Amino acid sequence: MTRSLWSVHTGALTKLVPAPAAGRVFRQPGRVGLADCSPSGRARLDAVARWIQDVAYADVDDAGVADRAVWVVRRTRLRVERFPRFGERFEAATFCSGLGRMWAERRTTITGVGDGEGDVEAVTLWVHLHPEGRRPFPLTRDELAVYGEAAGERRVTARLRHPASPPDGGGRSFGWTFRETECDLAAHINNAAYWEPLEEELLGTEEPGRIDVEMEFRAPAQPGQKLVLCAGERRWIVDPDGETHASLVISSLET
Repeated sequence: MTRSLWSVHTGALTKLVPAPAAGRVFRQPGRVGLADCSPSGRARLDAVARWIQDVAYADVDDAGVADRAVWVVRRTRLRVERFPRFGERFEAATFCSGLGRMWAERRTTITGVGDGEGDVEAVTLWVHLHPEGRRPFPLTRDELAVYGEAAGERRVTARLRHPASPPDGGGRSFGWTFRETECDLAAHINNAAYWEPLEEELLGTEEPGRIDVEMEFRAPAQPGQKLVLCAGERRWIVDPDGETHASLVISSLET
């Protein structure tokens, strides 16, 4: 039985544009592993986020531009039409869907082998950092030569879109701890780990069948105690001093 728990206007989320008629589309095979799954065998959202960042790096490495910049995630939307399950093989296809001066948007589709349509559609905004100074800087000519054709004339912005904090007047909250083992090469918590508090909630409810959710990253987090603030379909991950590290909005969730 399908039950809709959330229904928010999807136009407020980042657009999922179709694959380009021309330009680079990179594809990489994968398989849902033991550590990717909930006890039911469903791939978790943090695992899906990790696959998306892995295929993004594989793409820039294959294109010969991996050393030009360090890329960090600003925002990710995941629309899961069907959760991949343990042992299934899949293909991740990714392409540049828009450009800005110091950032770029990347679309990714995860399709089960033998399926006709994508099981997961994702769009991620990546900020382009200098490999030494770790500050935003313009895309290089080499990168534009690789990704410009697929992006076409589509321009994207890196402006934050989610509310910085919940409205006054309550809402529930729960504690969360980021661990040292969740830090990545940038010396802060990896973006995939931010999906774990939502997964903790999902594991305490009926098995999700579909979900459409967007997360926005504001300030890098370090290991330690955090608080997850909840207001309706929205969540904020904040530190004890009130600084917001990330926010998310659940557009739709069906069980």
